Amino acid sequence: MKKLLLATAASALVAGGAFAGGHEKDVKLGVILGFTGPIESLTPAMAGGAELAMAEVTASGKLLDAATVTPVRADSTCVDAGAATAAAERLVTSDGVKGIMGADCSGVTGAVLANVAVPNGIVMISPSATSPALTDAEDNGMFFRTSPSDARQGAVMADVLAEKGISSIAISYTNNDYGKGLADAIAAAHVAKGGTVTINAAHEDGKGDYSAEVGALASAGGDVLVVAGYLDQGGKGIIEASLDTGAFDTFALPDGMIGDSLTDALGSDLDGSFGTVPGTDSDGAGTFAEIAAAADLDASGPYVGESYDAAALIMLAMQAAGSSDTADYQSKVEMVANAPGEQIFPGELGKALDILAAGGDIDYVGATNVELINGGESAGSYREITITGGKMETAGYR
Repeated sequence: MKKLLLATAASALVAGGAFAGGHEKDVKLGVILGFTGPIESLTPAMAGGAELAMAEVTASGKLLDAATVTPVRADSTCVDAGAATAAAERLVTSDGVKGIMGADCSGVTGAVLANVAVPNGIVMISPSATSPALTDAEDNGMFFRTSPSDARQGAVMADVLAEKGISSIAISYTNNDYGKGLADAIAAAHVAKGGTVTINAAHEDGKGDYSAEVGALASAGGDVLVVAGYLDQGGKGIIEASLDTGAFDTFALPDGMIGDSLTDALGSDLDGSFGTVPGTDSDGAGTFAEIAAAADLDASGPYVGESYDAAALIMLAMQAAGSSDTADYQSKVEMVANAPGEQIFPGELGKALDILAAGGDIDYVGATNVELINGGESAGSYREITITGGKMETAGYR
């Protein structure tokens, strides 16, 4: 049925002049990420990934009526819902963006979705908002994500813990939707495998002293401390206080804690710790790494490939619809992301645009093995990290 509908739409476009009328020569896309805040060390590369896809499409000259795609950045702060909402509103009302790549952190993503994207009818595709609560958010078909839900990350982390023979864990999480959802997912999955959780306690970001929080964690005990926080904020503070007091010396680190800024700060004190972050060893991932390197972009950090894919999906959906208007292209996002169709990898966006313009089908694989399920969720896979010699290394994929 999907192929029939796409072919019919393409025939109608050809009959009326393919992609004729009403197409802006400059299509603006919002890039809203936490350029300040607790993950600010990660977001420049994420934005670079999205903008690499936009530059590739612009260079091809094949989107709609040879449109130029221009990124417009905005700061989500990661944690301030009011600031993120205001920034997103400016993207829509002042800058006139036709879609949003972002937001990043789950709480601000939910706020932007509810207060800006849905009321204004703007598609947003997040590369990194992983809270399970977003699965059931009222989105009117406007919201997608290229990173998997933390419901899956919880199960993956529980598998890693079990394989390492770790039965008892303490958990410290950042006190927001992301942190609580992830902590609860890890706790539930760990207990289901026969493990115990000694304490599951929140911490606030932005504090100068975490000795009280670490004292409570130490009293509860545990073989390792799971830190479901942010690497440039409270999560780092919890680890530093734990190391200083000797409360814990081994840490399990979910995605928000994965990044070079953490090991640059703490070095070999983290040796033996481990973590998980969305990632794949697919052919697309290798190709993307090469393309990114040629553009002086480090693709090894969290959510860089997911950002490229999020931006690519928006533009490919526009081409499938023959329009940059959200009302026209929102229903095409899953169509271009999934089978049937010719598989499309990084560096092949021009090829994909040609296929779609001719009324064909594509199956966008991209940098991260994109597959959208359950109305816009990413099926996703994970990269397992170990810290050795003060450096994060890839231990495998799940």
